[in-house]
Amino acid sequence: MNGRVEICGLDTSTLPKLKHEEMMELIVKAQNGDEQARDKFIMANLRLVLSVSQRFAQKKQSMDDIFQVGCIGLIKAMENFNVAYNLRFSTYAVPMIIGEIRRYLRDCSALRVSRSVRDTAYHALRARQEIERERGDVATVDDIAAALNLPVSDVVYALDGISDPISIFDPVYHDGDDTVLVMDQIAGSDDQNALTRIDIDEAVEKLDERERKILSMRFFEGKTQMEVSREIGISQAQVSRLEKTAIKAIQNRVM
Repeated sequence: MNGRVEICGLDTSTLPKLKHEEMMELIVKAQNGDEQARDKFIMANLRLVLSVSQRFAQKKQSMDDIFQVGCIGLIKAMENFNVAYNLRFSTYAVPMIIGEIRRYLRDCSALRVSRSVRDTAYHALRARQEIERERGDVATVDDIAAALNLPVSDVVYALDGISDPISIFDPVYHDGDDTVLVMDQIAGSDDQNALTRIDIDEAVEKLDERERKILSMRFFEGKTQMEVSREIGISQAQVSRLEKTAIKAIQNRVM
């Protein structure tokens, strides 16, 4: 069916559609304890939750979980909405649903940060939205810090604290059989590489000239694979493959 979406086992094509006046009547009844009106109102607004949840589709958390958290935001909006304001419910509910989902994503972050840092980040995100809505342009960290009357460093620290972490083994580029990982983008150093702390001269001598040059540039000169690829004149994926092959050969010979 056209517009049919299934999430949490729910077929959205079967959900009721209500006019504004019907919505207001149901809210009043629900706030006065009418359970049937409450259930009908929630069901009629699940499409709104779904549309908001889809903004977070790129997150690592399950979309079903995000949708269910959005439903909590919908219920809170229903319970606190004042029909006397003559405001469309969606205008009031969307920010509350977004806020509920964002709090959930922050609490589920693999990096545990303090409540004060999360609160600062939450205020920073709200300030950024308000600034961008008023100006119609991207808000800078300086703009956000000024709006919150906080040091720029505090704002940067808070926003970094709620950012999704990545693994050094996450892929950043794929070329056929060769995959470049995040760790391949990081410059090597004497302290970081166990290969520089053992006697491998004899094993290195048995490598071909290009492999020795790549290892020297990567682990003694501290260059990234991108820098090595530009200097040698081959692709970064080729550098990655040759580097791994050379290291494996050395490991096999010294073990």
